[in-house]
Amino acid sequence: MRITSFEATVENGQIKLPETVRLPEHARVYVLVPGIEEAPSFHVGSPRLARPEEAADFVKDVSQEPTDASLR
Repeated sequence: MRITSFEATVENGQIKLPETVRLPEHARVYVLVPGIEEAPSFHVGSPRLARPEEAADFVKDVSQEPTDASLR
């Protein structure tokens, strides 16, 4: 695979190449941005039990309610 590089600018969120650069439709390109640090991403982990041995305290108990939902 041959690699060629071009300098471009970003205008209104679009990458603008110089007018002299012509690329074929659907060409695969790679964008390298020097001097810009990516904003840190945040990761929120799944909750964990502080004491996994107490997991039995959180077992669901499913009960069937009568089909008549009238007030008593």
